[in-house]
Amino acid sequence: MKKNLSLNRNSNPTYATLDDWISHETVPFSVNSPETFNVAVDRVITSLGSSVKLLGFGEALHGGEDTHILRNRLFQRLVEAHGYSAIAIESSFPRAHLVNEYIAGRGPASYEDLQDSGFSHGFGRLDANRELVEWMRQYNADPSHPIKLRFYGFDSPTEMTYSDSPRQVLYFVLNYLASIDSVSSQKHRERIDAFLGQDSDWENPDAMMDPSKSIGLSPAATSLRIKVEDLIMELRLRRPELVAKSDESRYLEAVQYAVLSRQLLNYHAVLARTSAKPKERLVEGLGIRDLIMADNLTYMVCRERGRGKVFAFAHNSHLQRGKAQWQLGTDLLIWWPAGAQLNEIFGSHYAVIGTAVGVSEANGISEPEAGTLEARLTSSPGPGRFIPTYKGQGLPASEIEALPIRSGSMKNSTYFALTPQSFTDFDWLAVLDSTEYSRGGPPLQ
Repeated sequence: MKKNLSLNRNSNPTYATLDDWISHETVPFSVNSPETFNVAVDRVITSLGSSVKLLGFGEALHGGEDTHILRNRLFQRLVEAHGYSAIAIESSFPRAHLVNEYIAGRGPASYEDLQDSGFSHGFGRLDANRELVEWMRQYNADPSHPIKLRFYGFDSPTEMTYSDSPRQVLYFVLNYLASIDSVSSQKHRERIDAFLGQDSDWENPDAMMDPSKSIGLSPAATSLRIKVEDLIMELRLRRPELVAKSDESRYLEAVQYAVLSRQLLNYHAVLARTSAKPKERLVEGLGIRDLIMADNLTYMVCRERGRGKVFAFAHNSHLQRGKAQWQLGTDLLIWWPAGAQLNEIFGSHYAVIGTAVGVSEANGISEPEAGTLEARLTSSPGPGRFIPTYKGQGLPASEIEALPIRSGSMKNSTYFALTPQSFTDFDWLAVLDSTEYSRGGPPLQ
């Protein structure tokens, strides 16, 4: 009888069918069985190699409780056994500074004091995020752990329907400069305040869909972009002095905030731009947001150098290697996500695990249709399983291309099914039989 499994020249297995791949490669796990779960995680991490500095972990939807629990357990194992020192989640970069202060034993007295101000998108109200942060705080309080964990948000300072004013990120930079050179800081503050205006003008939710409601290309906003460039230039010209009078970590953090303010102003300018094809404006805005994500993660990897590796958590569509797609009404929006940028920046130092789910009644996700990838994967032992994609190499290309795509969600528009592109987008898949809706999440419509 002819064997269905062989080895190719790159030492990756070759499978005649997808069912052969699933039966031979599936690594079952349960987060409720720590010993077997740790063995499964160790196998995944070992397969990725020791060169990985940034590991992405995607979620198939916002609102998957079991995915968040899996993320928490996975991060704990990465910290305990694989040299990870930080987690970065899909939440506002400047707001996360408050959370990081809390896990370091400084700043807010309780989690309730930061659950809104320390997160964007309402993510601070999710119980799983509270549990993650409290575990990190307890870990850092233990004197037997010399390397303290850090918490980051790597998203742009935006919400689902509006973008923040640049005030917060600019004032962070000005306050840093004031701690060293009050005269120069005051000079920049006066120039910047002259053009900032009201935060409500920047944060008008109507600007997302109507460029006439955005102030991003007003004379004041255009002048502000020039003043921010002047601020960035001074920071860079004075780097030796500023580092000597503070330290390199504080200096680099201030520069990152300054660069973020520039990118945020560029984003606002895109919102104000009219176009014969309105979707082009939205595509450019989505691309800028993901570019900001990639830049923030690059900064975080550099900041953690010598301390440990970075674990990043966000929607699959942000961390995948290939182009992202979003069907918005009649428009199909396609752009390069953060994962594609990171793949170019880090190469083999970046790896990413995508997730999938079989069913979620609470999220309006029915049983996957027969023949879909989710149906075939969840028919293997569970309740969860890891499986390597080998970036599609050694797997039957014709069968992959012919895969039917399962139906979406009736309640949760953030749910995206696996596609043939998933084989090249991710190094591994983590597939759950089911998920509940996130504890603490807003009601689904």
